[in-house]
Amino acid sequence: MPIGEIFLAAFIKVLFEKLASTELLKFARQEQVHTHIKRWSGELAKIQAFLADAEGKQIENRAVKMWLEELTDLTYDLDDILDEFATEALRRKLTSESQAASTSRSKLRAMIPTCCKGLNPTTFLSDFTRSSTSKIEEITTRLKNILENGSGLGLQQILAEESAKAWQRPPSTSLIHEPRIHGRDKEKKEIIDFLLRNESSDNKVGVIPIVGMGGLGKTTLAQMVYNDEVVNKNFDSKAWVCVSDEFDILRISKVILESITSKSCEFKELNQVQVQLKQNLVGKKILIVLDDVWDKKYNDWNVLKSPINDGAPGSKIIVTTRDGDVASSMGTVQNHLLQHLSENDCWSVFAQHAFGNRSMDANPNLVFIGRKIVEKCKGLPLAARTLGGLLRCKKRDDEWENVLNSKIWDLTEQGSEILPALRLSYHHLPSHLKRCFAYCSILPKDYEFEDEELVFLWMAEGLLQQQNGKKQMEDLGAEYFRELQSRCFFQPSSGGENSKFVMHDLINDLAQSVARYTCFRLEDKLKD
Repeated sequence: MPIGEIFLAAFIKVLFEKLASTELLKFARQEQVHTHIKRWSGELAKIQAFLADAEGKQIENRAVKMWLEELTDLTYDLDDILDEFATEALRRKLTSESQAASTSRSKLRAMIPTCCKGLNPTTFLSDFTRSSTSKIEEITTRLKNILENGSGLGLQQILAEESAKAWQRPPSTSLIHEPRIHGRDKEKKEIIDFLLRNESSDNKVGVIPIVGMGGLGKTTLAQMVYNDEVVNKNFDSKAWVCVSDEFDILRISKVILESITSKSCEFKELNQVQVQLKQNLVGKKILIVLDDVWDKKYNDWNVLKSPINDGAPGSKIIVTTRDGDVASSMGTVQNHLLQHLSENDCWSVFAQHAFGNRSMDANPNLVFIGRKIVEKCKGLPLAARTLGGLLRCKKRDDEWENVLNSKIWDLTEQGSEILPALRLSYHHLPSHLKRCFAYCSILPKDYEFEDEELVFLWMAEGLLQQQNGKKQMEDLGAEYFRELQSRCFFQPSSGGENSKFVMHDLINDLAQSVARYTCFRLEDKLKD
């Protein structure tokens, strides 16, 4: 799914939440527009089902692209009128409370000039009703037209569950694909030291989470450890499971059982699998890698771990995840926060893929441009590897400069892995956080900011979705910020001030790609 349409889908979900608001529905009944609200929800749901089909067809069909642009404009206008409804409902509530509390209303009226006595609350109500009627009718007509036009363009209604299947990350394996790994020797040693430790603990199996943003090399580090000779000698059995989107306890348990027994498991019930797994683990020291975990349900984790606890003392589990909350719920030791590669190590990764068997000495201009490309990678090995592979067969300076000057979403050749890898993190965000992250596209690269600064900006833009007024806006914004930080969208600044944060350049590019039609930074235009 093109990133702009993910943002549109998230925005439509926010509109559904507003349309279902108790306060809005109460106001709509008072204004006798509740039938319009109900109709808007129904037609918007049908339009939403077109999105998955439209995003694929817009590339080759200009009419579909225009349809998506019209839908985007409509969603903003619909959001505006819903905000007007909410504001008017609040104004009436405050006016009513003020009138009830006033004990000298008649005395105040006597002091109002005659020319202004016509400006009473009833006048405001009727003025609002008259002014909003045309807007309501316009929204209703436009929704109807867009729905009809979508059908006329041949767009198919696809359920969200079906379209989500395309987002699953390709499964990982325990095999190392890189000819050589750069810059991870120290971290590899730290994790192996933990695996070889037999400390006494209340936890029957030790769990170490490897945490970091997408593309940082968490899986690669786990592969290095998993295939190490010392590790192989220290454990009786090993199992590698790519968990990905769904934390399916039955599937994961079967994979572990099949890895230990080297036999296919035909059991259909979780109980049968876990009982068999427990029997096969008794007295065995096992190492398990759970790669790419997203689910933070604590109970699911305890159910999965139950038979593993019967393994011999010293059994260990490595978990890789982008989410610090997932790591905290699963880990028995401090999270291993994976660091970005140094510029020299990042260059080694890039050069390994970009030059292959070519001599760098014979291509000084390409080396010069390549060094600048590596600066853009900001220590992200996935970016260095992907861009290096993209340039492997390109020998002209201008071809390398095109990559240097391109944004990541423009690098379509070879299906650049960078944006899909980062986009996966965005895809897993709830809709309210998607909007807040998209707003971060206004932040300049390398800009250091405090959490309060960003929260106040979100508040000013109305991006915080307060539920029943139970929390202060500042507290709600702080929760949003902490959630995005936990998912590695923000990282502490290395500038020395503990209270400040930055966005990785490629995460910043992701935010721009999300919001490219919604907002832009003036600095981008000034460069031209």
